[in-house]
Amino acid sequence: MSSIIKEILKKHANSKRVKKMNETRNVPEKKFSTGVITATVWQNQGKGRNGEAVAYRTVSLQRRYKDKNGVWQSANSFRVNDLPKAALVLQKAYEYLVIREQATASDYEVDEDIIEEVI
Repeated sequence: MSSIIKEILKKHANSKRVKKMNETRNVPEKKFSTGVITATVWQNQGKGRNGEAVAYRTVSLQRRYKDKNGVWQSANSFRVNDLPKAALVLQKAYEYLVIREQATASDYEVDEDIIEEVI
């Protein structure tokens, strides 16, 4: 087999692998930020008690900061002055989830413009 064909096959195999990784990767559904504090809503898939597929949402909270080398890092610990901001983005995430749940329960579509994304 020629080296050109081998190279093409190798690139094709790698592109399939990357595509498959992107299909299975969980991406954020929604983010709420104020300054360096961010609450992220994730949609997850799991199995219920009877083995049926179940979708559920979780919220992660993080603080971004620059380390001594100027590289952005993430932390899940907060300083006293971060707490009001953390409470605010968590409240927005909670409102988003409750509004979405109520809309789903009553078969209404959620108007994304109603829910603020960035504070």
